Amino acid sequence: MKAVIMAGGEGTRLRPLTSNTPKPMLPLVNRPMMEHIIDLLKAHGINEIVVTVAFMPNAIRNHFGDGSEFGVKMTYASEEHPLGTAGSVRNAMGELTETFLVISGDVLTDIDLSALVQSHVDRQALATIGLVRVEDPLEYGIVISNEDGSIERFLEKPTWGQVFSDTINSGIYVLEPEIFDWIAADVPVDFSSDVFPALLEAGKPVFGSVAEGYWEDVGTLSAYLRAHKDILDAKVSVRIPGFEVSTGVFIGEGVEINHGVVINGPAVIGDNCFLESGAELGEYSVLGDGVRMRRDGHIERSVIHENAYIGESVMIRGTLVGRASDLRRGVRCEEGVVLGDEVFVGENAVLSSEIKVYPFKTVEAGAVVNSSVIWESRGARSLFGNGGVTGLANVDMTPELAAKVALAFATSLKKDATVVVSRDSSRAARMLKRAMIAGLNAGGVNVLDLETASVPLTRFHCRATLVSGAITLRLSADDPDSVIIRFFDRGGSDILEEQQRKIERLFTREDFRRVRPADIGDIDLVPRSLEQYALALEHTIDVKAVAARRFKVVIDYSYGSTSFVMPNVLAKLGAEVLVVNPFASTKGTLGFDRDEHAAQVAALVKASGADLGALIDPSGEQLLLVDDNGTVLSFDQLLFVFLDLVCDNLLGDTVALPVTVSRAAAEIVESRGYKVLWTKTSAAALMEEADAPAVGFAANLEGGIILPGFLPAFDAAAGLLKMLDLLAGRDVKLSELVAQAPSVHLLHEQVITPWEQKGTVMRTLVEQTHGREVDLIDGIKVHHDSGWVLVLPDPEEPITHIWAEGDSAGDARTLSQEYARRIRQMLK
Repeated sequence: MKAVIMAGGEGTRLRPLTSNTPKPMLPLVNRPMMEHIIDLLKAHGINEIVVTVAFMPNAIRNHFGDGSEFGVKMTYASEEHPLGTAGSVRNAMGELTETFLVISGDVLTDIDLSALVQSHVDRQALATIGLVRVEDPLEYGIVISNEDGSIERFLEKPTWGQVFSDTINSGIYVLEPEIFDWIAADVPVDFSSDVFPALLEAGKPVFGSVAEGYWEDVGTLSAYLRAHKDILDAKVSVRIPGFEVSTGVFIGEGVEINHGVVINGPAVIGDNCFLESGAELGEYSVLGDGVRMRRDGHIERSVIHENAYIGESVMIRGTLVGRASDLRRGVRCEEGVVLGDEVFVGENAVLSSEIKVYPFKTVEAGAVVNSSVIWESRGARSLFGNGGVTGLANVDMTPELAAKVALAFATSLKKDATVVVSRDSSRAARMLKRAMIAGLNAGGVNVLDLETASVPLTRFHCRATLVSGAITLRLSADDPDSVIIRFFDRGGSDILEEQQRKIERLFTREDFRRVRPADIGDIDLVPRSLEQYALALEHTIDVKAVAARRFKVVIDYSYGSTSFVMPNVLAKLGAEVLVVNPFASTKGTLGFDRDEHAAQVAALVKASGADLGALIDPSGEQLLLVDDNGTVLSFDQLLFVFLDLVCDNLLGDTVALPVTVSRAAAEIVESRGYKVLWTKTSAAALMEEADAPAVGFAANLEGGIILPGFLPAFDAAAGLLKMLDLLAGRDVKLSELVAQAPSVHLLHEQVITPWEQKGTVMRTLVEQTHGREVDLIDGIKVHHDSGWVLVLPDPEEPITHIWAEGDSAGDARTLSQEYARRIRQMLK
């Protein structure tokens, strides 16, 4: 039997270690990753190997040659241009005339390949996919299989709302030569996204086999360190070079260790290393061949590649050091530092956490290379969180970070694109906005500066000709010491997760486009920005009808910049307006409390005899209403009233609502002859669906109102004007509609769920719901006779959310408690 080792990957997430080394050649305990794969193949009787190469192919060919030195026969198939996983294997089809195995050359594994092959033969499969279970399946392709092992479907790079299993595609396949009939020649083709789904659709026998053993996709720098630890902890069976002189301590040939050296295993010391008296090698440390470690140096939980020099009193923790790097006396490297090949670090330099230094660079003596971007310290698992990039102002969220994030965004756009930029009134947002403008310009992107503007105004100007997107910076509503950076697409909607991941990849790799001086972006102001927005708002309502009603309204602008635009519009409506907090104020925003402001508006409505009151949050996106009796509407009531009114004359035939919304909302819409489009819970997902031609209205349960005919995004000002328009059109009081609104019994509960168990929880719940009606739009929504339950993992916190609606409060409580109990039992 033959095997194909896919060795064409660039390993971009492992830069700078892979900047000038192909990923399969990156050492794991001083042996290239691909050597461990060859050992595994040999152990299962596979001695004929075809290697597909693309990036720096000569480095692989020169090391392995014809394979005779490693006890195998090796041939090579080169890609002139990227062909994808399947395309690269097709490139070697001339060598593959019988059943063959495919495996990546850059994973660490000891799974039972013989069992995988036998499973393939027993099932007479065309393709068998090796499956493994992982704690966090988000970064992988999830595979959902039936009880007989046949594949049901694939999910590539899912969100937590799509995690219905923790079983993933390991990238190890057993295939028949017939597979080449399904792979087009000379074009990029991928197994998991192209070939296997096509086979499923054609009814071909595609099976999955859950493999026993260790598997790690060594795709990131943290995974690279973790792989070394797992090897030293004997979690995976691989050959470690050298002699085991004590438990877990391996020493190569020609090593010189002076008296007084302390070695706390497990650790690996490569051939011909030199350790001077007073040096201390801590646990989980690996020294490559020829490393020199001078006296009083300290290394722990670090990997040092071959021929590096570690000077006197150098302190290294949790660091990766590239080949032939030179660290002089007194250098300190903190957790997460990565040095590429041949980096020089001068005496007493300090490299703080998460710093990357690319190959052949020099860090001057005494320099403090500092980064305060401590994402992990705040529990974030990625750059983007819920709604955008968030961090403590001038601590996590520094001008340096802001400029890099902007440069990453600029790189994701075409050169000479135009981006709208705005902020709130805070000094922190102003400081960071200036840094972001610099980053955008450096990437060759032009800026239209709205200065201080509301979020809806920013979204509105995204839809102008030639604008590619927008950025707005504001104090976080949840933490007044934090700033959130939000990104919008050319339609004014929040950018989707795919675009977020692209920006994050560019940011993490620091793979930025830096243009020539002549191509640096320009900065302009948006002329008559408020007038354009106000005029567009007027066109969404019947101004004469509203004016004829002569509304009396109380409005609290919550110190936000919506106060800049609304007076011009309201003046044309003939409304008598009592305004509260009608100016932008950072101090006021910091002290904003929705309940207190709502109570104040309610008191003013009752005292003044107003027709209604409105509270617009500081961002201008969330709306809260008070009826003519002074009753503050709940978000459910706000939604029901809007649905009742907009269904009088909906522009379209569909209303978009998140899956967390009550069944009563659907009953209102459907009773009027319209359809409900259920969406994911995120604001970005709701806005994306709201932009569809058939959708005439959308809203969430947090006061977010979307009028797609005006702007497919939340706009509290537009929502308030539309409410006045609708009330005038039906000639009804708001309190009368509130009285008719249905009562709902909807509960929300949270269960603490460790990250590594979220996938298991969701997979088990899917298995437990067999036979029931289930929606998998976002998380798992299970329908019961007395109501429904939605279980959804939180994308940022180790939490699982449970929403439950019942025919009564007792039914909702019973359903919520039952599913919370199930989850907690799974976690024991």
